[in-house]
Amino acid sequence: MDILSSRIILRPADYAVTLAFYRDGLQLAIAREYPAGTVFFAGQSLIEVAAHGGSGDSSSFQGAIWLQVRDVSDAATELALKGIALDRPPVEEPWGLIEMWVRDPDGVPIVLVEVPRLHPLRRDSRWSTE
Repeated sequence: MDILSSRIILRPADYAVTLAFYRDGLQLAIAREYPAGTVFFAGQSLIEVAAHGGSGDSSSFQGAIWLQVRDVSDAATELALKGIALDRPPVEEPWGLIEMWVRDPDGVPIVLVEVPRLHPLRRDSRWSTE
């Protein structure tokens, strides 16, 4: 099987509220719009907010959306100014990433992650002597 692309599809209880959250709150860039939905760029992935095919109930999504940001403290300030509540403020985790958690209007967990300068995810293993 060849996977050519992927995206997360959300079917929110209130399309307009969730659309505004991802577009205006998180300020994700729009990849494309169609009559029943909007697809956002999310780094190397896409998040589609669909106004069709859902039950109208809040999401039962059991995962989380992982979004890497340059500076999680700046992101926290921006979200606070927009009235978006933090589930958890920025914390350096035992695995070395700085993570902050919020939820979308349907309760979908979103982790905003900063990869510190010296973290192994930033190391170019091609030149490592270890």
